[in-house]
Amino acid sequence: MSRIFSVSVASVYPHYVAKVEKKGRTKAELDQVIAWLTGFDERALAAHLDAGTTFADFFAAAEVNPGVALITGSVCGVRVQDVEDPLMQQIRYLDKLVDELARGRPMEKVLRS
Repeated sequence: MSRIFSVSVASVYPHYVAKVEKKGRTKAELDQVIAWLTGFDERALAAHLDAGTTFADFFAAAEVNPGVALITGSVCGVRVQDVEDPLMQQIRYLDKLVDELARGRPMEKVLRS
């Protein structure tokens, strides 16, 4: 089991926010990306952040978007579509979407619309 599985989403979330805001995107856009991936609305996301939910529990409670199969590419040299562990793959999907948002990709492309 990877160490990231037991890390709280709340401890990583500020880094996601800083990354996208540094590139001119907003926290609201980040939350929209997370909502698309997990099905969590703003209140549910805030509840998970306040509760210190781990990545394992966060994705266990999520209704992962069926469009995740359209997410391809690599994060830190690892191709997200080739990750074998389902939980690690979901975490990598989130990382990939955050990267795309920070790089200025149009929101409709980030959300695979």
